[in-house]
Amino acid sequence: MDKTPEISFDDFLKVDIRVGQIVQAEPYPEARKPAIKVWVDFGDELGVKKSSAQITKHYVPEALIGRRVMAVVNFPPRQIGKFMSEILVLGVPDEDGEVVLLKPDLDVPLGGRLY
Repeated sequence: MDKTPEISFDDFLKVDIRVGQIVQAEPYPEARKPAIKVWVDFGDELGVKKSSAQITKHYVPEALIGRRVMAVVNFPPRQIGKFMSEILVLGVPDEDGEVVLLKPDLDVPLGGRLY
């Protein structure tokens, strides 16, 4: 893998990564690549935001409800087919390159910002 360019701490601070809880999830069969539509609650300050996530290898919609996730919340909305995605839910690849979602390992307040 190519080395990514170095960034400053100020660059890092521009990326707003928050913890949220999935409150709704649905299959998204119309997507070009298999995906699940998720609605994530980030607490009172940000409310509920939605995303299309390519996470069908390890997750099914009904099992995602109540799950805590980490997401970038300050990207501009992006049209994914007929669905408007407002956040980027974060994950890392498993040995086959499939997404494994990131989550805090302790119960933390919704909307908490990564630092």
